[in-house]
Amino acid sequence: MVAIVDDDMGVCAGMARLLRAAGMHVDTFASAEELLAAPQLDALDGLVLDVRLPGMSGLELQRQLLDRHLQVPIVFVSANDDPKTRRDAMRQGCAAFFGKTHPGHEVIDALRTCATSHRHSEVQGGGIS
Repeated sequence: MVAIVDDDMGVCAGMARLLRAAGMHVDTFASAEELLAAPQLDALDGLVLDVRLPGMSGLELQRQLLDRHLQVPIVFVSANDDPKTRRDAMRQGCAAFFGKTHPGHEVIDALRTCATSHRHSEVQGGGIS
């Protein structure tokens, strides 16, 4: 299960189509707050996240998930691909960071890699609390 959080519904729909075509189960959300209210939050194997969102930013959402001890692998896909933002996201532990123009197969590969690692860590006793 992968969630996509992006306030641009065109981008969100396009990414969802791409991930579904790759065999992933996908839910989409227009804001960080909407995702945080979702009942399936603790069942996510991956999160595709934009940096700039209305209300809570993608980096703030990443911090919220860490504060809640939710170990959701995050792949940022953002037009805001400046060195400071990328560094902040990586420092907080994101799995990957791509500009919106990166090829979709790279996003799919990153999600598959982090979802596999995430599921493996849960089996080893590091599950989501």
